[in-house]
Amino acid sequence: MHTHLSHEDLSFKAEVHNFLKESFTDEMADKVKNAATYKEGIIEWQKVLFHKGWIAPSWPTEYGGTGWTDTQKFIFDNERASLGIPFLNPFGLKMVGPVIYTFGSEDQKKFFLPRILSSEDWWCQGYSEPGAGSDLAALKTKAVRDGDDYVVNGAKIWTTNAQLADWIFCLVRTNSELEKQQQGITFLLIDMKTPGIKVNPIITIDGRHSLNEVEFKDVRVPIGNCIGEEDKGWTYAKALLAHERTAIAGVADCNRELGLVKEYASREFEGGEPLLQDPNFQRRVAEIEAELMALEYTELRVLASVAAGGSPGAESSILKIKGTECQQAIQTLMMDVAGVYGSALGDYSDSDELGHDFGIGSRVKYMYGRAATIYGGSNEVQKNIIAKAILGL
Repeated sequence: MHTHLSHEDLSFKAEVHNFLKESFTDEMADKVKNAATYKEGIIEWQKVLFHKGWIAPSWPTEYGGTGWTDTQKFIFDNERASLGIPFLNPFGLKMVGPVIYTFGSEDQKKFFLPRILSSEDWWCQGYSEPGAGSDLAALKTKAVRDGDDYVVNGAKIWTTNAQLADWIFCLVRTNSELEKQQQGITFLLIDMKTPGIKVNPIITIDGRHSLNEVEFKDVRVPIGNCIGEEDKGWTYAKALLAHERTAIAGVADCNRELGLVKEYASREFEGGEPLLQDPNFQRRVAEIEAELMALEYTELRVLASVAAGGSPGAESSILKIKGTECQQAIQTLMMDVAGVYGSALGDYSDSDELGHDFGIGSRVKYMYGRAATIYGGSNEVQKNIIAKAILGL
């Protein structure tokens, strides 16, 4: 793989940078930062990308993708991160969308895919349960056929932004008599407005409400909302998880966050010298930079494989492990640089740049980031996947 950008790629890079810088407004940024207007801000930004034709770079062109090369996709994500533009809502565009266009019926593709692209529908993911987190195949939520419907009973937990969602894609158990736990699981698309669904908020240690428990009591779901074959949902779930874990790595965003750490460390003094000049601090930064460089090449290889018609394999587990470890290492550095600003619970005046912009942000990212090595499949589970898929253990 070439490590230098061609003239065409450099031209594309400039086009992307200029468009993103001009189009993602301060008003959008303010909305995204505010929990009360977060969804509004993200949808507003997604619609800008939709009208530009850039909303789903990794989708096939026949379903609304851009047709970009893997290098162009890499450039786009790096430019987005360098400008501090947040991720789009991944549950529709990066998770259930690819499942629908790969395994869904023609009717499902015609109905759901345009609505995902245009941001008409906001999705959430119903995988983990109170007794089935890392061991996802142990899920208990049941779906029983009743005429033209499934009747769903059970609960999902740690469901991100379920309080904002129009739809949820769920793994449910439709057969308990089969030999393996992974068998007898079905992949359902469920309208969140269906009677019998209750969303219970979970407030995390950083004081935010993004996680939820979702209860299902006699929820009727049309059989036409089943993806692929009944009892074969584990196959589709594995494909989705590979896409999710690749996205979780967040290499471009890690590079930006590390750059911010270095910038603030050059302005914070310890013992009369900038913190950035401290040999131990330099060592920690260098270690993360080396990890991110290796991770970046792994991400490019995965992108190249997907562009050639493949799907993310065990490499997605490597990206998930190392990406989340790098995120946590950077967040720890952030807290070290912020010092008392990062540990305090109060807010600071806008004039106190380190306290307000960096200190408060570092605290929030540090506390929420403790979950990064757990969600999307814990890193211990990812190591088991690598051991089995690559090492044959």
